Amino acid sequence: MIKIPGRLTVRTIHGRNGPFNVGRLAASIGEFVIKDPQLDQFSEGVFEGEFLLIQIRPASYFAGGRLVVEVRAKVGDMLLTEDGMLVTQHGPRFDSAEMDPLEEEAAPVPPEPPPPSTPEPGEPMAPPPQCEAGEVPRPQAPDTHAAGQEANPDAELFGLLWPLGPSVKLDPTVDRALFRRQVSRLKELGYRFQAPTQTWQAAA
Repeated sequence: MIKIPGRLTVRTIHGRNGPFNVGRLAASIGEFVIKDPQLDQFSEGVFEGEFLLIQIRPASYFAGGRLVVEVRAKVGDMLLTEDGMLVTQHGPRFDSAEMDPLEEEAAPVPPEPPPPSTPEPGEPMAPPPQCEAGEVPRPQAPDTHAAGQEANPDAELFGLLWPLGPSVKLDPTVDRALFRRQVSRLKELGYRFQAPTQTWQAAA
């Protein structure tokens, strides 16, 4: 891991799964592609500060009949000096055919489990579960919320962060699709993202 000063340019790409953000980090040791989930909180812009690089590796994907090879960096903490400047036309070039990281991370469909084995002819069947004398077997009821209480979708969405306070810091290590839903919901609730602290602040 190394911490280096640099300039991060964030662009929003509109893909099949909706908008997502990608970044280009320009530093003294080179320029790197950033596709970390935490970027989905940012607006388009240029951000300066110090960046903790956890990993640098080559990556490739197919887009529009082309094989794209890039040097990608995984970023941990970002100590940004300000909220960011507007992107200019002279900034780093971004490909509109960028692959959504959600598609890159899509896991293969797991194989179907084998069907339950059936006893061979002549093999005794397993006895049904025994009940106490006079007891009638009852089907198991599915897990439900407390009687009379409806599920709160926001509580399920934010988990341990619920109820939300005036300042919210999301965990970018959760599932990327879940993280995007949390970001979208915070915007709907009127929260504004503060880039220097990477926190969401409630509207005054």
